Amino acid sequence: MTVIDEPPPSEPVALTAVVVRRWYETALAAFEEHRKTINALNVYPVPDGDTGTNLVGTMRAALEAVAGPDATLPDVTYSAARGALLAARGNSGVILAQLLRGFADAWGVDTVDGPRFAVGLRRAAESAADAVAEPAPGTILTIAAAAADAADAARAAPLPVLVRSVASSAAEALARTTDQLPALARAGVVDAGGFGLALMLDALTEVVVGKPTGAAIRVVESGSRTARMRVAAEVPRESGSTDFAYEVQYLVDATVDAAERLRCVLSGLGDSLVVVGAADGDEDGLRPWNIHVHVNDVGAAVEAGIEAGRLHRLSVTRFADGPASDLDRPASLAAEPFAVEVNRGVVVVLDAPALRGLVEAEGARVVVASAELDVDAIEAAIRGTGHTDVVVVTRSWAIESTERAAAAARADGFRVAVVPTRSPVQALAALAVRQPERRFDDDVIAMAEAAGSCRHADVSVAVREGLTSVGRCRPGDFLAHADGDVVLLGHNRDEVVTGVVDRLCAAGAELVTVIAGATLPKSSVDYVAAHLARAWPLVEVQIFDGGQREPLVWIGAE
Repeated sequence: MTVIDEPPPSEPVALTAVVVRRWYETALAAFEEHRKTINALNVYPVPDGDTGTNLVGTMRAALEAVAGPDATLPDVTYSAARGALLAARGNSGVILAQLLRGFADAWGVDTVDGPRFAVGLRRAAESAADAVAEPAPGTILTIAAAAADAADAARAAPLPVLVRSVASSAAEALARTTDQLPALARAGVVDAGGFGLALMLDALTEVVVGKPTGAAIRVVESGSRTARMRVAAEVPRESGSTDFAYEVQYLVDATVDAAERLRCVLSGLGDSLVVVGAADGDEDGLRPWNIHVHVNDVGAAVEAGIEAGRLHRLSVTRFADGPASDLDRPASLAAEPFAVEVNRGVVVVLDAPALRGLVEAEGARVVVASAELDVDAIEAAIRGTGHTDVVVVTRSWAIESTERAAAAARADGFRVAVVPTRSPVQALAALAVRQPERRFDDDVIAMAEAAGSCRHADVSVAVREGLTSVGRCRPGDFLAHADGDVVLLGHNRDEVVTGVVDRLCAAGAELVTVIAGATLPKSSVDYVAAHLARAWPLVEVQIFDGGQREPLVWIGAE
């Protein structure tokens, strides 16, 4: 670790909102200048050549989220962290977002001196490591830890001395990554993400001291000239292996507990798992989480996200397709043309019996759901489609029976994908985006994303007294659930229904679907329709008779 001499007296002695904003801007400029170099270094875990592109996209989003020129330091750091989280690309982008969150969590003051800078860097390094399922030496996490160690050692020094020491120590740690991971040793290069972080720390030196150390760039240039081939010890892979063919990334709005369950499920499906959440959530405890994982079973990874909460911004990249050639190219398998596949069927497990005709008109076979759902009935429906490729849209409470039926069909050569839903409105959303001309996997992904993106609610009648998250209910009260939680209760049925409709529309909606139950009076349906036309005139509305005994109504918003 390197400690630099005393700085000139004109150099800043603390970080302010202005200095941090300039730091992030300078870091983005460095990422943009060296993007191709970072991409070329990207050989681990797979040579997909997109680390530099991902860092640029993530830091650009962070800066676009920063408030106006009068923003305080906490405003700058928190808004940048949230912007990075919501737009983070790839493994490196998600980790960068977590590093920014670590700074935000530690710097809740107007100015940051040397000791507090050291605390923030340590918090950032630890936060990033916590987000990764299996940390290992030789990655961006290694550089972050070395930088934090250097900051701790020089925390009593003036800020310019401290940041130069940190940048130099990060470059020294970067040089050592070649010996720490076999993939890097075979290629004779340093870690791509680690180089990005070292550039970012050197950008801070440029802002505080007036010029960068240039140490990280010299490390890369020296390595590229010698192209060292080394023998490194095999270590568990933090970022993944070539065993998995797809990179799956999405945002999911979920509680902390649901995100932890999702982490456990995804860790069993693949590797390169990174789970990063926002610092806080809404009144229901929901917060956005950025999920990144490498898998072979894309459908299972998407299903797990839908089970955890509301899934959106789904991106799937097949490594065999190679890296995107442009920063703005969508990371989607659907970006390339594929041959038409017509040998495909759809089965829908449905608990709104009056919707049967509507669903069958979309070319799907229907299995009417019941308390004791028959596995044989689902399997028969799969086989009865007349196709070997089948998508089964099912209810989440029926997932076990559906998976058993799917397994039986797969044993006889069928290719079956299961898309779970929490409400019939999500099933309709999935059917609406179905396109048989797409590749099978692409169609499954699109259907799962549409289902997960459809916010859902229902209204039922309380049958017993109890305590809910919004107060005590009594028999006969009307309870509104949104995305699985009680959000409203009251004595007036129409007010509760329109109240939850307003809640869904206020979060943003272009289409509202209402599925009325058998016991919901026509007057209530008309009341809801009139309310939507009056209060939300720009929202498209579709109303169906579901025929279900309970709940009174299902509502969906897309």
